[in-house]
Amino acid sequence: MLRRVLVVVLVALAVLIPAAPAMAHNYAATVFVEVTEPEPGLVRTVLDLEYVLLAVDGAEAMGDAAFERDAYADVQSSGQDPGKLTPRILEQYSDTVSGYVLSRWSVAPEVGHGEPPTDACTNTLAAPYEIVLIENVPHARIVVDSDCRALVGVQSPVYRISTELFPGTEPGGKTTTVVSYDLRSGSGVANLDTDTNSTMTTNQDWGSRMWEFFVLGGEHLLFGLDHFLFLLALIVGSRRLRDILLAATAFTVAHSVTFIFAALGIVSVPAFIVEPIIALSIAVVAIWYLWGVWRRGRTDAWPAARGVPAAAMPRSTPGDVPRTGAGAVLERAAVVETDEPARRRALGMTSADWLRVAVVFAFGLIHGVGFAGALGIDEPLSWGLLGALLVFNVGIEVVQIAIIVVLFPLLVLLRKRIPAVGLWVGIAVCTVVAVVGLYWFVERVLAGG
Repeated sequence: MLRRVLVVVLVALAVLIPAAPAMAHNYAATVFVEVTEPEPGLVRTVLDLEYVLLAVDGAEAMGDAAFERDAYADVQSSGQDPGKLTPRILEQYSDTVSGYVLSRWSVAPEVGHGEPPTDACTNTLAAPYEIVLIENVPHARIVVDSDCRALVGVQSPVYRISTELFPGTEPGGKTTTVVSYDLRSGSGVANLDTDTNSTMTTNQDWGSRMWEFFVLGGEHLLFGLDHFLFLLALIVGSRRLRDILLAATAFTVAHSVTFIFAALGIVSVPAFIVEPIIALSIAVVAIWYLWGVWRRGRTDAWPAARGVPAAAMPRSTPGDVPRTGAGAVLERAAVVETDEPARRRALGMTSADWLRVAVVFAFGLIHGVGFAGALGIDEPLSWGLLGALLVFNVGIEVVQIAIIVVLFPLLVLLRKRIPAVGLWVGIAVCTVVAVVGLYWFVERVLAGG
């Protein structure tokens, strides 16, 4: 059986590791946008676009390979220090940059039901290019004026805003555009998906806008493989409902605190520090379970001393070859897997259990910064956007609870009905998770260096 499990683990690793870098955070890009109206009919948009992604996608869309080549050389010559980058390349290839951005960002007055849509307002560059750092990642800041004055006069209309920036990202990826607007006809916040939900109106109702952020939060946990694997390791490493409830609560409280602190600008940790620690946290939680299985198997050689009935132990028959080594250790662990340890402390938890909760809480603090970084949060935000981000966090929690509700009872049932299989499933899952986490850790440390 050990051989079969090893084969399964190796196959899973062969599938997961090549995909790991692309799937860790499947948000291929996050575009932050602020929209204002300095005078009636003149809409000003400040767009922050990832510099490298702009070079890659812009060069391909505009047929200007030299832009991508020189932007890449610019990043390399900076010694991987984003703070040394200047807008020189953006200015050199201004026709390509402006041609790409101005044709893919549009603002138009919204018309009444049944009326033909109006043409998009004329876009022009309104300020020099800048390079800004968001989570230590260089972004091109591009300011666009959309002149709608000839279409709206002195009115304060509702606007229709659309994006086609960075479409058709990698499979499973997406481009999220977070729009914060403060116009004469109203203010609010919304998020757009270039491929599936690329248009909004500035009179969109509050419930619809918040639902979009709720879904965005749920998707981030469900499809953000690093956070999902961390949660999976927590589930596998919990033997009782109390274990997973305390661990999940610690993780939730911790990442919610740092997520909100990051949104308020109180906490700011560079991505090159956060991302390797997130990867390490995945490996540590998985290895914690594997170490516990091995320790229980070795120390519980005499199950009766721990209160395990003799009848629960596998019986030998004449002629059986005594089990020794790793096989014997894991066989004993399979029995103890379903056993309640005799000595419990507060809330029925041992000191090792509480230590695990503390470790999960500490790593949850880091994951919260990672959640904020996924949306490019690195400075204080408006209360409107902060409310949307709270809903984003609620979406994360709801999906987290749903995953636990589905997976944990199945795992408990398997452990009670077929203890050996339940043990091997846990070992296989956590082995894969640990190796992937360590792989990501090394990869991200090298990338950050």
